Amino acid sequence: MNAELPISPSTTPRGFWLLKGQVGSRPLSLLVPKRALVVNIALFVLILAAATASLCMGSMSLTPAEVWNALWGEGPALHKLVVQELRLHRVLAGFATGAAFALSGCLMQTLARNRLATPGIIGIDNVATAFAVASVIGTGISLAPPAMSLIGAATATALAFGLSGDNGSRGYRFIIAGVAIGAIGGAVTQFMLSRVAIDDANAAFPWTVGSLNARSKDATLLLGVALLPCLLLALRWANSLRLVQVSDAVSIGLGINLKAVRRNGLILSVLLTGLAVAVAGPVGLVALVGPELARTLCRHRGVPLLAATQCGALLMLLADLAGRMMLAPLEIPVGIVTAVVGSPYLLWMLLNPSFRSQP
Repeated sequence: MNAELPISPSTTPRGFWLLKGQVGSRPLSLLVPKRALVVNIALFVLILAAATASLCMGSMSLTPAEVWNALWGEGPALHKLVVQELRLHRVLAGFATGAAFALSGCLMQTLARNRLATPGIIGIDNVATAFAVASVIGTGISLAPPAMSLIGAATATALAFGLSGDNGSRGYRFIIAGVAIGAIGGAVTQFMLSRVAIDDANAAFPWTVGSLNARSKDATLLLGVALLPCLLLALRWANSLRLVQVSDAVSIGLGINLKAVRRNGLILSVLLTGLAVAVAGPVGLVALVGPELARTLCRHRGVPLLAATQCGALLMLLADLAGRMMLAPLEIPVGIVTAVVGSPYLLWMLLNPSFRSQP
């Protein structure tokens, strides 16, 4: 497709580029927000930089050239072991989980019409964690942690929407119901851990705090395979999601099938949250901060799906790198780092007049 930039100001809204091309015999035009495009490109570059730093830094420091050679199977065997077997998988897990949490949070906030309605705030993470822990500590459940996490995430979401009424459109009731469900999930997790042997409790510990250390490659692969189709589907539904943010009556009047949009968005959100928890455990506030940071950068009150996804991935990579390096050789789990960094941001959001004016 050929692109021509820019088009005359008389035909192009301010702040947009008009891309023109042709698919087969059909002409195609696409309006692209200038700021959003620049922000997404910048986020992509920052993600590459953060991933490179994560591959280079650690107990053994490597140069970018040494990392590049190790990725292609060249150089000393120790370098290949460190890069290919230890750091690369960790970087991929961090990217996938951060992107999944942020995209899930963006979808959930939109569907509930409340910017606090994220999987972590409404307890989906806690319930998914409880189900995953149940499969790890030897309770007789034969399902793998990813499957149990998905079941837990779906259960928590269904309960929260059912208890809040009006299909979850009452955002404040949705959050209150979710907080209660999450508290129950956290209590169940602690009860299970208190009743098992210390070795079993230690094996389940990473699922309770959020960690990228020695994560399951199968679970990471499953999340990576699911992430791209989920993102593409969400982008395809972006216009419908944007219109869902207004009242039900207005949305229906504009021709939006609210039940279908909410159902499809919830399925994506539950799938992403369950798989992300199966990889890294409950990593707090990425699903909240990622979409909010994307809206701030893009100056967008709509649904910045791609920017939110990239913000989540970047936050996770930076948090994991900080947790590895701050007290080296000791390691701080990534879930603790995101909680420490994200909590002040949450307080700022709550005290910000522009945020309080939103639903």
